[in-house]
Amino acid sequence: MIKTVIRIAAVAVALSAATGIAYAKNPTVGGAPMFANKNIIENAVNSKDHTTLVAAVKAAGLVDTLEGKGPFTVFAPTNEAFKKLPPGTVETLLKPENKATLAKILTCHVVAGDDMAAAIKKMSMGNGGEYDLKTVGGCTIKATEMGGKLTLTDEAGGTAHITIADVKQSNGVIHVVDKVLLPKM
Repeated sequence: MIKTVIRIAAVAVALSAATGIAYAKNPTVGGAPMFANKNIIENAVNSKDHTTLVAAVKAAGLVDTLEGKGPFTVFAPTNEAFKKLPPGTVETLLKPENKATLAKILTCHVVAGDDMAAAIKKMSMGNGGEYDLKTVGGCTIKATEMGGKLTLTDEAGGTAHITIADVKQSNGVIHVVDKVLLPKM
């Protein structure tokens, strides 16, 4: 009798674990579920925390690129990150005459490949605590790991922290960051 109860309990635990995996929630960013079968743009447009980034990507003409095959690793600044820029910066960058500058800034947030946070941490730890990420915009972002958190340093000396890591997309991965990364200008 006891063996039967134990077997039933073991089967119930196994079934609930399997069911939990089958119905695991998608990560949520900006109040919206992010679906691994959708591309970067399809997911980003649903995040209320990334409306400025989406507007910037559209203004820079990068929608088709980020809907492309990839894979891409995108360090996605939040609306709050854009608010940390000097007043009027975002509005100025969104003007058509500043499209090239905006595209340069945005592509300095994109790395070719599918770099999950654990891989970036491992590369930084294996390289004396710092790892250079080469972006598609020609920038170098320095990744460092301290206390289990990834910090990114841009070419202008600013630092951003990954606040939500490993948001899997059909064409790469998004890491949400709390600051806009800037190229050396």
